[in-house]
Amino acid sequence: MTTEAKSSSRERLLEAAATLTYRDGVHIGVDALCKAAGVSKRSMYQLFESKDELLAASLEEQAASYVAALLPPADDDRPPRERILHVFERAESVAGAPDFHGCRYLAVQIELKDQSHPASRVAHRVKGELTAFFRAEAERGGASAPDLLARQLSLVFDGASARAGIKADTAGGLVVPTVTTLLAAAGMR
Repeated sequence: MTTEAKSSSRERLLEAAATLTYRDGVHIGVDALCKAAGVSKRSMYQLFESKDELLAASLEEQAASYVAALLPPADDDRPPRERILHVFERAESVAGAPDFHGCRYLAVQIELKDQSHPASRVAHRVKGELTAFFRAEAERGGASAPDLLARQLSLVFDGASARAGIKADTAGGLVVPTVTTLLAAAGMR
């Protein structure tokens, strides 16, 4: 297999894993992944040690776009309170899409249960980075308890994402006011 063919097969597998696991869950079979990618199982195992490694690589591949879609740019000079609200406004705007199934990183952790699974480790790190963003902004904004506020914001984010993902709640008009209340209670400016 040429380097170009390997790269193309790798990209197709990563894309198939991202699409199918988001839509159908992480327990999707290797046959389905390979069929969707148009790649043989032999080729898949030449590119990835296991399906677990493919899932982890797929999540890693999606992480940058996930973060870019949610977080304000680093050079955004709005106050910390507005930067935090930006995340929830972005989350609310995508939550109503028909193909929205919740946060893929939260779903992976829930489905796998095994924190040592390679995909679970990637998901845990990405979710931890979101909490770290909340904590840094809470500290910059003068929150009375930045660690607690960051954990509360993560709880609201994950809860809203999960409820919107199962179509139990569109989150419209509920999440931002909830976050605004938390920010005010924490003394955020």
